[in-house]
Amino acid sequence: MAQAPLGALRVFEAAARHGSFSRAADELCVTQSAVSHQIRGLEAWLGSPLFERQGNRATLLPHAETLAQALTRSLADIENACRQARRAGGPPTLTIAAIPSVAVCWLIPRLGEFRALAPATEVRLVYAFHGQPIEFRDVDVAIVFGADPPDPVGAVVERFLPGATAPVCAPHLGIGRSATCVEMVRAGLLHDSDATGWRAWLEAEGEPHALIPGPVFEDFNLLRVAALAGQGVALCPLAIVADDLREGRLVQLSERTIRSDSAYYVVIRDHGSLASSSVVRLFRDWLLSTEAGRRRHVNHAEPTI
Repeated sequence: MAQAPLGALRVFEAAARHGSFSRAADELCVTQSAVSHQIRGLEAWLGSPLFERQGNRATLLPHAETLAQALTRSLADIENACRQARRAGGPPTLTIAAIPSVAVCWLIPRLGEFRALAPATEVRLVYAFHGQPIEFRDVDVAIVFGADPPDPVGAVVERFLPGATAPVCAPHLGIGRSATCVEMVRAGLLHDSDATGWRAWLEAEGEPHALIPGPVFEDFNLLRVAALAGQGVALCPLAIVADDLREGRLVQLSERTIRSDSAYYVVIRDHGSLASSSVVRLFRDWLLSTEAGRRRHVNHAEPTI
């Protein structure tokens, strides 16, 4: 049997991963017709179709899904091996993709601790954006948020921070703990992207009609700054603003939370990265142990009055 057409397999993997010939073409910097030509050639070599075609739609067949998953894992292994080869003889590097809220509020304030553990490691921190796939060919570790754990093929996924979200505000607004909905509404509600969060919280509180318009912030970090400035009451993930709460910059106004089933997750590119890269393993262990230590501190702290 002739050798497998590696170029066509690479094209097929991209099309299967994106679920689109056109997006695969964009990634590979070729035309969509070139993608179609390569896949038809691969189907001819395999002797069986890979897609069920209905008009302009093409759906992966079951055996093609199995092939695509194997190719994704194999290409990730090849990329990992190439990265290690390029790094040979140079300093170890670690690229972390974190969603902006985690990067700004949690990771950056603590990053010096990790750098002290690995002073020779070159650390690169980039944004991961909610709802967009992580390009693990350029990233070692990602920190993302979701209602369910992400499931990228071959990756190691571990729960990191809880997603429970509650109303908070700056202390100088004069609203005490266990504030009423009326007090919060009077102070003004701050919205993260839209009113969905506040609507869910007020419904859980039994006050579905209390929602009033307020400023909308398209980024959590903007919302947090507005809350710190005393511009109103914001719904914030408690784990992300834990430092603000502990140091008195923000006050939690209610024990009622939403998004308790959601969480922040650590995603490591693949099992090979965790097993073979000492830097990735060190960062993962530090990350999870740091959060475990924070939870122990909170759980054993003396109650405040």
